Amino acid sequence: MKVILNPHQLNLTIQRLSYEIVERHEELSDTVIIGIQPRGVYLSNKIVAHIRQLYPSADLKYGKLDITFFRDDVRNELHAANETDIAFSIEDKKVVLIDDVLHKGRTTRAALDALLGFGRARQVELCVLIDRRFSRELPIQPDYCGKAIDSIISQKVTVEWDKEEVILYNNK
Repeated sequence: MKVILNPHQLNLTIQRLSYEIVERHEELSDTVIIGIQPRGVYLSNKIVAHIRQLYPSADLKYGKLDITFFRDDVRNELHAANETDIAFSIEDKKVVLIDDVLHKGRTTRAALDALLGFGRARQVELCVLIDRRFSRELPIQPDYCGKAIDSIISQKVTVEWDKEEVILYNNK
């Protein structure tokens, strides 16, 4: 077990990601932030809270997206659905998708499919806390990345939100 981000580093990383999003999206009324259920919502909640603290009068739309039935492994396992809460159209908006760990890219692919039901976005960007660079199965890369790590397939990266740490586990 190795701590990748301790609580202080995690907080700084979330702040930096929030600033990076704001730097690229001057007009926040054209931007929507969507957290991918379940684990990306923890990160998106913190990023949105930080952006709203910086710009309290900004018209920032925020939603949560369940991708359960868009996954390509739904046939192999029984998945419990989460809540989708997107009370707006993403038509012609800039969408920032947020997830905690980018590993194989399949969650992001499922999120892109699920987003189609809410309109045709002008642009979709991906924000992740951790990018496991060398384990990708699909050609998906983050636009915003908290930390990129090199890990092998037998290792697992977990964001422990209750402890506010990111841990790398060596599975045997």
